[in-house]
Amino acid sequence: MLNKRTLEDLQVEGKRVLVRCDFNVPMDDEGNITDDRRIVSSLPTIKYLMDNKARVILMSHLGRPKGQPNPKFSLEPVAKRLSELLGKEVTFAKEDMVVSDRVKEVVSNMKDGDVVLLENTRFRKEEEKNEESFAKELASLGDIYVNDAFGTSHRAHASNVGLSNQLPSAVGYLVEKEISVMGKALENPERPFVAILGGAKVSDKIGVIENLLNKVDAILIGGGMAYTFLKAQGYEIGTSILEEDKLELAKELLKKAEEKNVRLLLPVDVVVAEEFKNDTNFKQVKIDSIPEDMMGLDIGEETIELFSNEIRGAKTVVWNGPMGVFEMENFKKGTDAIAKALSETDATTIVGGGDSASAVEKAGYADKITHISTGGGASLEFLEGKTLPGIGAIDDK
Repeated sequence: MLNKRTLEDLQVEGKRVLVRCDFNVPMDDEGNITDDRRIVSSLPTIKYLMDNKARVILMSHLGRPKGQPNPKFSLEPVAKRLSELLGKEVTFAKEDMVVSDRVKEVVSNMKDGDVVLLENTRFRKEEEKNEESFAKELASLGDIYVNDAFGTSHRAHASNVGLSNQLPSAVGYLVEKEISVMGKALENPERPFVAILGGAKVSDKIGVIENLLNKVDAILIGGGMAYTFLKAQGYEIGTSILEEDKLELAKELLKKAEEKNVRLLLPVDVVVAEEFKNDTNFKQVKIDSIPEDMMGLDIGEETIELFSNEIRGAKTVVWNGPMGVFEMENFKKGTDAIAKALSETDATTIVGGGDSASAVEKAGYADKITHISTGGGASLEFLEGKTLPGIGAIDDK
């Protein structure tokens, strides 16, 4: 566990506390929030601060407004939803500049326990460039800074790293949970420790595989990235996705796994299709008989059984990346089966954000997983063993 200051190390009564949250939630065309999980995840930190008589100033980004104001990416709907969830009016400081004299006035009129939400921090181009001038503007609103946005902690922006340099800082409950659950899994796991990696590309996961080879007992590889490994072993993979320039690396990783006595399991059968779409001809084949004019889009039944058995025998499991094209009905069976296997084990199960998180949600197993990370890119970098800038910048205990 990183030795960072946490919420409970702070004296917050009567203080203005700036909290960086991750309210980057999906919305429909009418501006209705379609999944409020990220807002709900931030409630423990906000409620703690309210209960302890802090003046709570929340900030977040939403979408990619490219450094300029865009009403489509306003946080107004978030303020509304937050007010409902907290049972208390959250004041939305609607200001394209994010910080202005009017916003300063709103903040100076706050009473203990009040909550204000600032406009989308990415309405300012200085945000993503981590410019000190913007960090100072934000800092002028508060006395203390709390980072509770794990999902953006792998980026050095003004509203996380910049602010940490301006004010006394700590991590919120959500970030604390992320780094303690994932930290323990990586540093001191209960064994057997099994990692399941999927997704389209080996290149996205090289650092993760290299780091995990020193820590796990087995790695199960599915998804598009499996075909580069299969090709490296000499199999014909048809028109499946292939990273030609990563074949040598795949061979090296296979060799490294062998040297370290890590079982690296690849699919033994796959579901192949004529085209990359749902309504196309598809069938299940062994990996030594993939037709040259077809592409692999999911793992097959035997592989599901092989992987599920590994999961059943594990005490710690980390999963990052789908097993197939799970957005298509015909090719989501492998991903769903892995989610189901995770939900049925009493091991510590950790799902690294992004696609795997939404697969677990969609399949209805979310409440049976020990920890679902709120950050895709951030959890990947964490699994690579990197220090995330937004967390590294926080004051030590």
